[in-house]
Amino acid sequence: MNYPLKSLTVGLLLLGSCVQSGRETGSKSTIKNEDWTSYGGNKAGNRYSPLTQINTSNVQNLKLAWSYDTGDNNNPKERGIDIQCQPIVVNGILYGTTPRMKLFAVRANTGEQIWQFNPFSDPSKKPRFHAIRGVAYWEDGDDKRILYSVGSSLYAINALTGEKVPGFGTNGEVDLHEGLGDREVFGHDVTKLSVDMTTPGVVYKDFLIVGSRVSEYGDAAPGYIRSFNIRSGKLEWVFHTIPRPGEYGYETWPKDAYKNMGGANAWSGLVVDEKRGIVYTGTGSAAVDFYGGARKGENLFANSVLALNAETGKRVWHFQTQHHDLWDRDLPCPPNLMTVKHNGKLVDAVVQATKDGLIFVFDRDTGTPLFPVKEVPVPTSPALPGEHPWPTQPIPTKPAPFARQELTEADITDRTPEAHAYVSDRFKNSLHGSKYMPPSIEGTLFFGFGGGAEWGGNAADPNGILYQNSNEMLWWLKMRDMRDQNKGVVSKGKSLFNSTCAVCHGVDGKGSGGGDQAQAYPVLTDVGKRLTKEQIAATIRTGRGRMPSFQHIPEEDREAIINFLLNTEAKTTPTAGASASTDFHNQGPSATANDNSGFPYVPPFLNNGYTQFRDQDKYPAVKPPWGTLNAIDLNTGEYLWRVPLGEYPELSKKGIPPTGTENHGGPVVTAGGLIFIAATYDEKLRAFDKKTGNVVWEYKLPAGGFATPITYMVDGKQYVAIAAGGTRYGLKPGGTYVAFALP
Repeated sequence: MNYPLKSLTVGLLLLGSCVQSGRETGSKSTIKNEDWTSYGGNKAGNRYSPLTQINTSNVQNLKLAWSYDTGDNNNPKERGIDIQCQPIVVNGILYGTTPRMKLFAVRANTGEQIWQFNPFSDPSKKPRFHAIRGVAYWEDGDDKRILYSVGSSLYAINALTGEKVPGFGTNGEVDLHEGLGDREVFGHDVTKLSVDMTTPGVVYKDFLIVGSRVSEYGDAAPGYIRSFNIRSGKLEWVFHTIPRPGEYGYETWPKDAYKNMGGANAWSGLVVDEKRGIVYTGTGSAAVDFYGGARKGENLFANSVLALNAETGKRVWHFQTQHHDLWDRDLPCPPNLMTVKHNGKLVDAVVQATKDGLIFVFDRDTGTPLFPVKEVPVPTSPALPGEHPWPTQPIPTKPAPFARQELTEADITDRTPEAHAYVSDRFKNSLHGSKYMPPSIEGTLFFGFGGGAEWGGNAADPNGILYQNSNEMLWWLKMRDMRDQNKGVVSKGKSLFNSTCAVCHGVDGKGSGGGDQAQAYPVLTDVGKRLTKEQIAATIRTGRGRMPSFQHIPEEDREAIINFLLNTEAKTTPTAGASASTDFHNQGPSATANDNSGFPYVPPFLNNGYTQFRDQDKYPAVKPPWGTLNAIDLNTGEYLWRVPLGEYPELSKKGIPPTGTENHGGPVVTAGGLIFIAATYDEKLRAFDKKTGNVVWEYKLPAGGFATPITYMVDGKQYVAIAAGGTRYGLKPGGTYVAFALP
């Protein structure tokens, strides 16, 4: 076999754990220990294991080997969020995170806890809950460190003891606002804006290279990519994803956009080719989602695959997958470094999947697409006032999309006559067609801004086969004109809510106002029945799940928003400082009246709150499949198979074939011929035969497995492990990690 052997910083030999190049030709029966050292399995992000002990001939015998209860999500009053963490295993120790963002170490063959680190044990640290999808590992001799982030704090933790490393930053902690600019450069106080990391950084030598999650509204911090020294915590370099004067791409934005615009952030993760010294990542859209009137131009380096020099942060090449994004089409998962056969030669490639179901394949050195990409004319009207849609968008000629691209009448559900009639009525009274139709006041039915591909990513064999799970969800996008929302006699709280929170929760917290909707963010009209005033205040201050922190809003304004939500505020005519105003004819953004609030821009049009379109029984509005798993040969660009992923048990009991479900979490593929993936509504972990797509084993988890599994070997025994955190889709919460092995 031709597996390149790679090392950690000090030369720790990993047998076959990295396959940035080479072809799969056999198995390694002599392996006794095989770690899973990085998010994605290796720094190439392949989610591939050379292990063969568990294989298609015996996988049906898998049994629960151990489980680890994190201690979180047991108390309804102290619940965290779902566990999205893909753990790592180094030297037989498994490291992961809990629903309440603690870091832990357990023995990877027994689940016995070694230590647990609680970032909120310091009373001065207020809980700020968000997804954590993994952690990073680095070592130099006896100096072994785990790097992970909570809120805006990046921690270096001693991997053996669970204690903060005092020489890293300030007492083991670095502020993730570092390197984003100061008030003189960015135009307002960036330290008050929400910045965190849902996906871990990638280790290159003594550097941790990171992206970030930021707001997608007008208070978005810039999404710069940065490198921190792992030994000291010192900032090493910054790549400006919103270019400054003199930098490449500056002309693709309005003048001085870098001073007051945010987003264009690498939230979904990074991979690195250590031999080339290049780090690769995909970026998200620029703020604000769905309206780009203040950011005329292509908007480099938003929605771009980037190749950067890992030592310096200098751009090597880029490719923008969406110009002037109006549909929140962030690149949702890290690129995958593969080797494929192209024109008779083996080529090292970068593969990027998208929310709208496309796969781009690039030469790793030059960024040249291996399959031609065409700039296709797209609709530019009708557009909202002040908007400037880009006239073309890039579409790869191969592979074919792995998710539906446009809604047609033939796609409408026929699950029951009543469901068909219900959905048909909305179809006939909505805009539909090209996925590039500009957002509208009338309302449009779209695929492709909720995935398609999601943060779980994909898995790749060394022989050039990509395994990609996909969602087939339909979304209802309706824009609202906010220019007159705050005129007249309204409360200060209502004014602030509609200029701050309505982008996700809908105007006045009503969502989109239809019973046929599935809200990605909750409707808030009855929030007082679910949460106390103190709980609402804590959530606004600290954030939770997809919701970022709003601690940068002055306390009196947060209080006004809470009173509005609880209907305890009197209506008054708002003062000049109570709300922001925007001249929608402007080429650039307007500042808020309250310059200290940290809001650089309030758009004149807001969306209706990230709303899925479902039938009256809450099933997806289109015909199945609603979630799929795909095998794609990237040597040829052709599909090998496509199967439904997941099922609704109640529909299966009625004799309906598996429909697939919405899925969040990714796959792992092994040399044993298997793909392991959970991610689905039915809370099952499944093994698929990678040659046929047939399900060969499944197990009902104690709670939903909305994370990516791992596989590793300790003392000659192979394990498959996954976090079972539940909570997504309104399912029961969980707080355990479970591992399986052969008897």
